[in-house]
Amino acid sequence: MLRFLTIALGWIATSALLHAQFGLPSAAPSSKAALVSEMRSISPGSTFRVALSLKHPEGWHSYYQNSGGVEQAPAIRWTLPEGFMAGPIQWPVPEAKDGFFGKSFVYQGNPVFLVDLTAPSTLRTGETVTLGAAATWQICEDSCINEQKEFTLKLPVVATAEADPEQAGLFTKARAAQPARPDGWTFSASPQGPDILLKVKPPGALDQDPVDFIPDQPFVKSVSSGGEIRRDGDAWAILLKRADKDALDNPIPPGDAFSGVLTGPRPVAVPLTKIGAAAPNTPAVALSFAKFLPILGGMLLGGLILNLMPCVFPVIGLKIMGFVQQAGEDRRKIVLHGLIFALGVFVSFAVISGILFSLRSAGGGDQVGWGYQLQDPWVVLCLMVLMFVLALNMFGVFELGTSATSVGGNLQSKQGLGGSFFSGVLATVVATPCSAPFLGAAIGAAIALPAFQFFTAFGAMALGLSLPYLVLSMFPKLIDRLPRPGVWMESFKQAMSFLLFATAGFLLWVYAGIIDLDNLLGPVFGLTSIAVACWIHGRWNLPHRSSRARCLAIAFSVIFAAAGLFLAKPPEASAIEWKPWTLEKQESLLKEGKPVYIDFTAKWCATCQVNKKRAYTPEVVRLMKEKGVIALKADKTKPNPEIEEALSKYGRTAIPVNVLLAPGKDPVILPELLAPADVEKALRGL
Repeated sequence: MLRFLTIALGWIATSALLHAQFGLPSAAPSSKAALVSEMRSISPGSTFRVALSLKHPEGWHSYYQNSGGVEQAPAIRWTLPEGFMAGPIQWPVPEAKDGFFGKSFVYQGNPVFLVDLTAPSTLRTGETVTLGAAATWQICEDSCINEQKEFTLKLPVVATAEADPEQAGLFTKARAAQPARPDGWTFSASPQGPDILLKVKPPGALDQDPVDFIPDQPFVKSVSSGGEIRRDGDAWAILLKRADKDALDNPIPPGDAFSGVLTGPRPVAVPLTKIGAAAPNTPAVALSFAKFLPILGGMLLGGLILNLMPCVFPVIGLKIMGFVQQAGEDRRKIVLHGLIFALGVFVSFAVISGILFSLRSAGGGDQVGWGYQLQDPWVVLCLMVLMFVLALNMFGVFELGTSATSVGGNLQSKQGLGGSFFSGVLATVVATPCSAPFLGAAIGAAIALPAFQFFTAFGAMALGLSLPYLVLSMFPKLIDRLPRPGVWMESFKQAMSFLLFATAGFLLWVYAGIIDLDNLLGPVFGLTSIAVACWIHGRWNLPHRSSRARCLAIAFSVIFAAAGLFLAKPPEASAIEWKPWTLEKQESLLKEGKPVYIDFTAKWCATCQVNKKRAYTPEVVRLMKEKGVIALKADKTKPNPEIEEALSKYGRTAIPVNVLLAPGKDPVILPELLAPADVEKALRGL
C-alpha cells in the first residue's frame, strides 16, 4: 500500500509540474457543435441554408479557410440524397492573431459557418429527406486538438417551404458576421517588385480606411504581416507581401489570382482578382541635392555596416590574413593592395547595378531588385560550391597555390594583386543579398533615380564596403598594431573556415527553397563528392609525390568534382503536371471518364523520392499523356485523415502507394519500389 501511494503521489506531482511548466491541460477541452437548418421544411427545387455552429472552450479558437499557417480550417463532408447539391462554406470575417510563425486568421467564441443546399426538382411532397454531414475542425490555444462530429438532418418535403422561427436569430447573426459584397466596387492587382499592389475603388468617396486584408490563398500575406494601406486618389492602394514557404518550410506555389476580406469598420469581400501586368514605367525624375544627400549617406553607411554582417565576415577574415602577412612589407604595396581591392568592389558594383539598370530600362522596372541574383539557381549553386571549397581550403584539406591564407593566391606577387581584386569581387557578390535589412529604403529610392544619380548612389555603397580596407592600407600605423605572423595564424585560419561553412550552409538552404526539398538529396551528395575531390587533391597532388601519383590524384579529383557538380545541378522541371489530390477531385475526374494516377507520398519518405527519380521516364510521361491520365499527388507530409481513409480502402497503411484508377475498372495498385516497367504495364492496360 505504501509503495502504491508513493507511485500515485509521484504521478500527481509530475502531472502538476508538467501543467505548471508547459501549460498542459488536465483534461482535453472540446467544442459544442450543432448543424441546424434555417427551414423547418423544404420544397422541390428550392435552395435553403444550413449552419454549422461551433461553441469553443474559453480561450480556444478555430481557423479561417486560410489559417495563415499549417493549422486546419473547418471542413464538411456531405452525404446527400440523389440530386442534392451543397455549396461552399460561407466564411465569417476572421480576426488576425499573432502566432508562433506569424499571423494566424482565427475565430474565437462561437463562429457560425453557413452553407447553401439545393434540393432537386424531382422531390415528391409528403416524403422526408435525410441529410448527412461529417464536420472536422481544429481548435488551438497553447496546443491544438482535432475535433469532428457527424450530423443528421431530417426535413419534410412540402409544396411551400416554411422557415424555422426558432433559428431566425442564429441565421440573422451569422449573416451579419459575413463580409459585405457591395455592388459597384472595382478591384485590380498588379506586381510591385516581388510583392502585389491591390487597388480597391468604391463607387463613391472614400470613407473610413480598411484596417487589414486577410487573404484566402496562402501565397499572399496579410497587410498586418508587413504590407501597407494608403489612399491613392479615389482608391485604396494596398501593398501585399508574397509568401513562398509555409511555417514548416514547405514551398507554397505562386498564384496568379487571389481573394480575401478587407477588415475594419466595414468588412468587404474581395472577389477573386487576377494579378495583371505591372503598370508602365514613368520616366525617372532627378532629385534635388538636399533630397539626394540622405540617399547617398544611407548607401554609404549601409556599405560600412555590411562589413560586420555574417554574409561578409568570412571575407573579412581573408582580408585580415592578408594584412597580417603584409605587415612587414613595403607600405606602397600595402596601399596598392587596398586600392586593387576597392577596384574589385567598384567594378563588381558597376556590373551588378548596370544589369539592374538595364533590366529597369528594358521594362523590368519593379520586377527586379538588388540582391535578386539569389533567385537564380545556377548563381546560388556556384556561390555555394565556391564558399564550400574555400572553407575546405581554409580548414587545411588542401592548399591553393603556395599560400593558404588568401583567396587569390600569393598576395606578395603579381598573383597577389589578382587575389585582392578577387576578394573585392567576392565581398560584393556575397554582400548584396545582406543589404536589404539596412539599405531597403535607400535602395528603393535609388532604383527609381535617373542614370547619373542611380550609379552615384550605388558607388557610395561600394565606397562604404571598401572603406575599411582603404583606411587600413593608407594608414600604416594602424597596420603596425596588428599582431605579427606566428603559429596562431593556422588556428585563426581554420576558425575562419567555420564561418565559410556556415555561409555555404545558408546558401544550401536558399538552394533548397529554389529547387524544392524533394530534390535536395542530389546537392547534399554532390557537395560530399566535391569534398572528396578536394581531399584527394590535398592528399596526393603534392610536390614530393611521384608523377604517377600526382596524375592519378588530378584525374580522380576531376572525376569526383565533375560528379559532384552533376549531382548538385538544378533539376529539370517535371514533365508530369501533378495536381493536389482530394477525394472530391478524384471522384469528379472519374465521373468525367478520365483515368487518374495517384501518388500517395511525403517529403520524409525516402522510397517515395527514389520512385520519383527513376519511375517517370519519357516513355511513361508519353503514355500518360496518350491515355489522358490525370496525375494527382496525395501529400502525407502533414497528417491528413482523408488520405489515411483512402489508403485504408486499398488495404495499405504505409507509403509509398501508387494507384491507377479508371472508370469501370478495379484499382491497380503498383509495387512500393516503383520501376518504369511497372507504370508502363499499368498504363497499357487502360
